[in-house]
Amino acid sequence: MNNRLQKLRARFAEKEIDAVFITQSENRRYLSGFDGSAGYLLITRKKAVLATDFRYTEQAGREAPDFEVLRIIGKIADWFPGLIRDAGIKRLGFESEDITYNFHRQLIEALDKNKVPIEFVPVSGLVESLRAVKEPGEIELIRKAVAISDAAFDSVEATLQAGMTEKQVAWELEKSLRENGSQSLPFEIIVASGPQAALPHARPTNRVINDGEMVLVDMGAKYEGYASDLSRTICVGAPDEKFIKVYSTVLDAQTTAIAIIVAGVTGHQADNVAREIIEAAGYGDAFGHSLGHGVGLAAHELPRLGPGSDETLAEGMVFTVEPGIYLSGWGGVRIEDMVVMEQGRVKVLSKAGKVRYD
Repeated sequence: MNNRLQKLRARFAEKEIDAVFITQSENRRYLSGFDGSAGYLLITRKKAVLATDFRYTEQAGREAPDFEVLRIIGKIADWFPGLIRDAGIKRLGFESEDITYNFHRQLIEALDKNKVPIEFVPVSGLVESLRAVKEPGEIELIRKAVAISDAAFDSVEATLQAGMTEKQVAWELEKSLRENGSQSLPFEIIVASGPQAALPHARPTNRVINDGEMVLVDMGAKYEGYASDLSRTICVGAPDEKFIKVYSTVLDAQTTAIAIIVAGVTGHQADNVAREIIEAAGYGDAFGHSLGHGVGLAAHELPRLGPGSDETLAEGMVFTVEPGIYLSGWGGVRIEDMVVMEQGRVKVLSKAGKVRYD
């Protein structure tokens, strides 16, 4: 974790801060190694403090050896001013995308009451941008999460048939994920059949899957804190011509995007390649989300692959490539794989079966 702290501190000058107060859970774990559900980090140029309550102090001592563990009692006003005063901070960065207005007010009032004069500086993406580039150990954990979701999908896909409900399929997927070693799921499983598949984030219902219908599945696993994300669309029974056309278009968009993504390409450029293929097929208005997103400690993190994204895709980044077409009243198709940038090109991590309807 020392290397991560060094990288973070190197960014203090750019943000013109003396220290940063970390409240976001994945950032807390990334920087300290502590995976308890409650706690805060204060990182100055010389100190690293993990503040948590009695439930987690022993765990924090084991998991965050690079941090001084502060046992906190009571409200934020009871311990925060002393922590800041002792650290000699003048300008304190805070995670503006995570802290609520009410919590921000409590912090300021506590410092004012105790006459601790500091300036709060909002910072955004300070730690998230570090997390976007994965270390080899992180990539290995992600590979294991991907393998779990691959195995779960393949096992359930082999038994999926007309007459099952969306909820039944989702439950079978969740059971298989758990049996294959997944921790808590990184997000709720999506199983959408027939016209329901036109909703990109549809929730499983008691709808019965009929012969000849598409089934869109979006699922993920979590292994030692790291997530995977996988989408497949299959047809139960014989597909019709429209399904074959839509599916083939989405698959072509995905494979073409994967082939052209190299280190230095922006998220916008990658998205545009897939989007042009879908637009040329006449479905431009039906691809309403971005091409992909980073995956790591969170199921959705940096980098972003979408319109207007100027983020450069770099070595060590792990992200999804997931074009889709969604047609109201008919259904939808999404195909999603996870990839890692290695030696300047992307390597596909997902191995789950991918049917071709040519």
